[in-house]
Amino acid sequence: CLWTLAAILKETLKDAPVARAGALKKLLAPLDAVLEGFYSAILLHHFDSHHYTSPYSEATNNLISFIDLLEALLVSRVELELPLRCQRILFLKVSYVLNVISSSIPYVIKKKFILLLKKCVLYKSREDAKGGSLFLQTPSLCEDMLALSNVVLQVVNLTWLNQIPLSGKSSYFGSSETAPRHDSQGASDQTVLRALSLVVLKALEFKIHNSATEAEIK
Repeated sequence: CLWTLAAILKETLKDAPVARAGALKKLLAPLDAVLEGFYSAILLHHFDSHHYTSPYSEATNNLISFIDLLEALLVSRVELELPLRCQRILFLKVSYVLNVISSSIPYVIKKKFILLLKKCVLYKSREDAKGGSLFLQTPSLCEDMLALSNVVLQVVNLTWLNQIPLSGKSSYFGSSETAPRHDSQGASDQTVLRALSLVVLKALEFKIHNSATEAEIK
């Protein structure tokens, strides 16, 4: 079901621009509350269970399908003037994703979620993309990005980054240990390192731009 819905979304986005918005609304509006409930139910799951020990398990594959659906919802957001709740959920409840990333779930899932977060912080509405502004003008997106930035900066201010592996092996963010040169398997994953760094920097940039006082910026 997850895969099918994601596939339909992706196909709908290939339609003529005039037809896209109407088709997306017709598809997603009845599912809006369901998808939000689904998001909470799936991501509040106990990921330390034995079902997720293998990157090839059915549970892991189901979660990958769900990530693909979340990505399709993010991409489809640009088509609607007022995005639905299910298209905003990644921003408004990003703490769920951050918790999954720091759990003991297989590395392939952590990496997909981190790359999805990167797409969130780089996301621009059609108006913002056209305007060429460095900062967001669309109210709903501005609100969502601020919500995401606040939560990201809160966890980064704690010890969240130290729990994030930078490879399938035992290299961690902020680790002082360098991997042996001959062990390419143990080397840090540069894609994840760049994506995580970008998420933190963009959150910081957005928070500073939208802070009211100098004290808050500091």
